[in-house]
Amino acid sequence: MTTRGTRSEKVKRIFQQFDANRDGGLNRDEMAALVVAVNPRVKFSDEQINAILDEVFRTYGEFIDGDKGLTYDGLLRTYDDGAGDVDRDFDALELELNDDNKGSTIEAEASSSSIVDEGVIESQKKQRTAAWAVSPNHGIVFDDTWKIVDDLEILIKRLKAKQAKDGKFKADNFDAFSDAGWSRELGPSSEISEKRVFWEESGNDFAAFVRELGALRTRADGARSREEAFDGHMAIGRVLYDHQLFKEALVSFKRACELQPVDVRPHFRAGNCLYVLGRYKEAKEEFLLALEAAEAGGNQWGYLLPQIYVNLGIALEGEGMVLSACEYYREAAILCPTHFRALKLLGSALFGVGEYKAAVKALEEAIFMKPDYADAHCDLASALHAMGEDEKAIEVFQKAIDLKPGHVDALYNLGGLYMDLGRFQRASEMYTRVLAVWPNHWRAQLNKAVSLLGAGETEEAKKALKEALKLTNRVELHDAISHLKQIQKKKVKGNEGANGEGVFVIVEPSKFNTVNGKTTLRQDLAIALQIRVFQRISRLSRCDVELLKKEMSENDVPMSYSGGGVPEKSIRKPNLEEILRRLLNFLKPETFQGAVKVINERILSVLDDTGSGRVDLGMIYAVLAPICSGTPDKRKRVAFDALLWRPVNEGGSQIKRTDAVRYINFLRAIYIPSHGVSEMLEFHGEEDSSMVSFKEFLVMFDDPDWGFGIMSTLVKLESGDRNRHGNCVCSVCRYPIIGSRFKEIKSHFSLCSQCYSEGKVSPAFKQDDYKFKEYGSEAEAMKDKCTCLPLQSRNGRDGFDDIDARGSNRTIISMASSTPRFIRRSSATEPSSSASLFSYPFDDHQEEGVEQHTEIHPPDVVEDYSIWDPAPRSGGGDYAPIPHAE
Repeated sequence: MTTRGTRSEKVKRIFQQFDANRDGGLNRDEMAALVVAVNPRVKFSDEQINAILDEVFRTYGEFIDGDKGLTYDGLLRTYDDGAGDVDRDFDALELELNDDNKGSTIEAEASSSSIVDEGVIESQKKQRTAAWAVSPNHGIVFDDTWKIVDDLEILIKRLKAKQAKDGKFKADNFDAFSDAGWSRELGPSSEISEKRVFWEESGNDFAAFVRELGALRTRADGARSREEAFDGHMAIGRVLYDHQLFKEALVSFKRACELQPVDVRPHFRAGNCLYVLGRYKEAKEEFLLALEAAEAGGNQWGYLLPQIYVNLGIALEGEGMVLSACEYYREAAILCPTHFRALKLLGSALFGVGEYKAAVKALEEAIFMKPDYADAHCDLASALHAMGEDEKAIEVFQKAIDLKPGHVDALYNLGGLYMDLGRFQRASEMYTRVLAVWPNHWRAQLNKAVSLLGAGETEEAKKALKEALKLTNRVELHDAISHLKQIQKKKVKGNEGANGEGVFVIVEPSKFNTVNGKTTLRQDLAIALQIRVFQRISRLSRCDVELLKKEMSENDVPMSYSGGGVPEKSIRKPNLEEILRRLLNFLKPETFQGAVKVINERILSVLDDTGSGRVDLGMIYAVLAPICSGTPDKRKRVAFDALLWRPVNEGGSQIKRTDAVRYINFLRAIYIPSHGVSEMLEFHGEEDSSMVSFKEFLVMFDDPDWGFGIMSTLVKLESGDRNRHGNCVCSVCRYPIIGSRFKEIKSHFSLCSQCYSEGKVSPAFKQDDYKFKEYGSEAEAMKDKCTCLPLQSRNGRDGFDDIDARGSNRTIISMASSTPRFIRRSSATEPSSSASLFSYPFDDHQEEGVEQHTEIHPPDVVEDYSIWDPAPRSGGGDYAPIPHAE
């Protein structure tokens, strides 16, 4: 356990070190020297130094003593508010605690059974109590509590010694990963080990420890007053917490909550324990209780609000509620502008929901406050890459790696950036460095294989793929290995006119023709595929459209007025996130984060074009309805009902024509942005007050040119995009065809949906024009290929010899194809999933933990009492597509 009073003593030593004139205050020059000294690897400009000092002296004006400057209490408060890390600064300055303090600490750690002069003990206790009293933690107050703590320390040391002897005590160092910015104590102290400790809880040793711990709790309950019992349980909880015995610490903090329900501290610390244990919802509830107590306590707990807001935001992120988390990070940053962790977390969360410009601003502010913040540099680089500023992103990624050479997030995301730029060799080097730190990182192993393939090192790519297969048995890896074998068997020769890649040519749309009206047009398929990808990432294809109707009927929303005075049922984005959580309650938190991100980027950005943070809920329901699951008729009916539910149409059976046109325009702007919005608005005008019935609405909706007629193609994709076609592979990308198969009737080659929609054709089949026929399944292809004739009469009068030499009947089969081929059934060993890793990285069959918003840390890995910050893969997906082999 950290020695009592260490925190304040360290701050005092730092203060004394820079109080050059010994006047009891740190003036601007002395504070500037302190800032520079504790950041030895950072070169500050005069502008940066002045900005930092201005912020500190303005924020902590109550602690400024005239010309003397910032007092000791003020410096202590800055550390309590998260403006610095006491331990890190103390180590950077290479300071040591005073010998007097060391001596008192050693004697203070003696067991309660030690025989020491009572006067000396009393003096030491007063010193210890004074040290805790100046801290916002308000530590141990009663003498008997010290005895309980001393005895608990002995029990823990005994348990640790026994488990270490038996080889059960484990500690892992996760310093390579992103720091969560977690406010572990009521101040941002990091007086704990950087190692995560794993206790063996199933043995007899631990059972004996729990029994003895129970006896100590009984002693605390038997105190002379309620306040002393509270003091005892809080102290027991804190000691257990420091030793990472979180379950036992939680018991003590819960008991303290029962003794003093309106005290902030036990709720806060119980929330920390629950979060570390992965019980995010309970953690959120405890933090909300702490927040309620702090707000009710007035100025007594006001300075703790930033810490509570930060941890509440982190707990919400654990539940997948990133938009809600942003609100609390903002509150923390407003209350404490120097809280660089709050700014970093805000920037990361904004990046996680696709608001890149705001993310960059928050992350740059955090770096300005703390220039050596490696995690902030990493997330800033990811945001810059998402905005297309790739060269600047590379520089910032490299800065993060310079600050922390083994930073897995930065290395992994930089590898993804190099992949996006086509610099495969450099990408491979980054993934190799990731694997050196985290050998079982299967995504890094897989992407290393992809980058090696892009670099032309096919054999090395195969080895890397096999290594990835050892780490995970996901079906996508089987498909990828099969794809590599196909490439080796049949390498498509290059062509100078092949759009730079040498393996295909792009044919203009006018030369892509269809055999009949049943075959989907190339342009329509391209649009439908994009919408289908959005469905997969958002998981809305698994949300029953009837749930939208249920939300409208069961949850009323207060009416508000837009800027133009029009009544509407508008809500803030965090409140909408709660509704989405109910609709997508089957998703894991990390998957839900990815869903919210694409919904925010694709839908909310259009509906909230002014950036007010509020959206029209009725219009949201109407826009979501066409891409939810359910029959087409149900989807259209719910969309119409959602428009009726809006205040401007409520109570009737018809909607305003302008409202319907506005809705169609939103649909096209969101789902078909490349084709522009409807011109119907120009025909009828904004002032058209005519009404539209449901039947008229359907005509507008199904209009193929200015409505949302693409929905029929989308429904066709939904019903068949998991179908495999035996061993048939696409002639361009060489992947097994999944979904519709498009066969060219002249040259008899086949294309997958993606290549067909992009107009890609192998140079070997180049011709003036192409005619394609679509097959939704292999059964359809077989029917079209084989035409079975009826059995003939026995006398063969129609000219066919239907009796063989043995007199048995036989069937005459005419082959539609000029070259008869045997159609092999799908092998039983073929992967059952329709998804290919690089064609459909977000198919519904995948585990919920793989989502667009990539988080490379396993959810059960914890550093310093918390899991990692979201450190998303900047490219928007877990995997990069396998490049075509030259």
